[in-house]
Amino acid sequence: MLHRGQESTDGTGGGELTVPMAWLYAEYIADELLRTGDLMPPTSFEFRAGRDALALTVFLSDTEGELCGIRVVTQLETWLSLTAYDQPWQEWVRRRFDEIDARAAADPAVAGRPSPDLELARAAWRWLQETELLAPDLNAVPGGATGAGEDEGPKVWTPAWQLGLPLGHLAIHLF
Repeated sequence: MLHRGQESTDGTGGGELTVPMAWLYAEYIADELLRTGDLMPPTSFEFRAGRDALALTVFLSDTEGELCGIRVVTQLETWLSLTAYDQPWQEWVRRRFDEIDARAAADPAVAGRPSPDLELARAAWRWLQETELLAPDLNAVPGGATGAGEDEGPKVWTPAWQLGLPLGHLAIHLF
């Protein structure tokens, strides 16, 4: 997917505006999955966390640069397994960034030229790591039951990726 971002909008690569189509497409897929699931308002920070986590999953799982509309359905199982609760998603993201960096460093045609797709993906990753959202503390009471409404129970500050990842996973299930 990264090679597409190295071309200009007309495909010549002549130093003109580079459109990060691979990242924008991954973000679009994530947005549509979350909107279809209708889990929360699209204007909420929780929605953004889910969209960014899912977009990173979509973007980084496309190792061959072949993500296209028809393949989205065939990738759902892959994305579902990557976002599952028992998977080390955060480590997988870091490992994929390292692999992409190593590949770029080894390719003289790409080395030293930042990919706009990759820059947007890294920005999303930074936001997911550095931003904390207030969420219900499911570990506060044995069994997770508070006896009160959701808004009245104990809350804890949670990294955005830890809240967004399960939302993305659920959105894939609901799709």
